[in-house]
Amino acid sequence: MEAPSTSSSDSTCSVKKRGCFLCTLTRWIFRLILLLVILWCFGAIYFDGPFPGTGNLVIACVWLVLTALVAFRLRSRRCLGLAVCIAAVIAPWCFKKPSNNRDWAPEYARTANAIVEGDAVTFTNFRNFDYGLDESVTERWETRTVHLSKLRGIDFFLNYWGSPLIAHPIFSFDFGDEGHVAFSIETRREKGEVYSTLGGLYKLYELSYLVGDERDFVRVRTNIRKDEDAYLFRLSTPPDQARERFLEYVGQVQQLAGHPRFYNVLSANCTTAVRSQVHMKKKTIPDWRLLLNGKLDEMFAEKGAFAVKDMPLAELKEKGHVDARAMEAQDDPDFSKKIREGVPGE
Repeated sequence: MEAPSTSSSDSTCSVKKRGCFLCTLTRWIFRLILLLVILWCFGAIYFDGPFPGTGNLVIACVWLVLTALVAFRLRSRRCLGLAVCIAAVIAPWCFKKPSNNRDWAPEYARTANAIVEGDAVTFTNFRNFDYGLDESVTERWETRTVHLSKLRGIDFFLNYWGSPLIAHPIFSFDFGDEGHVAFSIETRREKGEVYSTLGGLYKLYELSYLVGDERDFVRVRTNIRKDEDAYLFRLSTPPDQARERFLEYVGQVQQLAGHPRFYNVLSANCTTAVRSQVHMKKKTIPDWRLLLNGKLDEMFAEKGAFAVKDMPLAELKEKGHVDARAMEAQDDPDFSKKIREGVPGE
């Protein structure tokens, strides 16, 4: 009887080793995915459960212990047990709905809306708060009308408060003698609620499209809050494109007035929400700087979006730093004009 060849034996061993490796790799990938799902469920209970704070933490810990018992004690029905534990979190979470009717913090107390009638766009609940340097706040919600035929262009504010990788963008539309209409996309928080990045992964906050006056949105960041920096950039947007971008914002304001949405730190934040309002056919490949939006100025510079294209970004940014000018123009009725003095692209 002829003995099997060495090459045939080696080949069989090689195939077995590859199969064993793939099984092990698949098993560890499954475990990693399961771990991530369990962590997500823990967060969903903690942030979106029925008893905010300690109550949700207790429920989340009890659920985690039960899930661990199922994972390590059950054998024949382990997968079924884990599926039940996960479904017990995901099912009620899916039924949690956003609302425009909560006990909102004052700056989010009213829901903006807009009416388009031919050339005129009328905003209700247009925010125009007045901030005193003594930390006093005068709340003003107005009705304001602008005309599309007067739209000149768009300016872009980038506000930093800590990391250079994270910032808050504000787009401001110039309507000439009718002033500027600014849009700030934010978390809509209830009274006493504090922003949490992890909470932004869940259904902790509603999405808010604030429409207001530049003196409100800019001054609160430059003159009132401490250790924040705001930079102003002039964009090279032709009037027809500016009108298209403006009406995209208007459409979102109208939609949220009747159909609120949840904020999400990845898919519906102050930057990615802007991309989501663009028509699908006009969307480009997502850029990583939409998430690390402190680098939006770099992205805009690369795309040639700034009015001044032959100036280094560092110099453009330095000249666009508006904090000092905003402080000087604190009570000046020409606030918007004053903060633009010396900004390239006028």
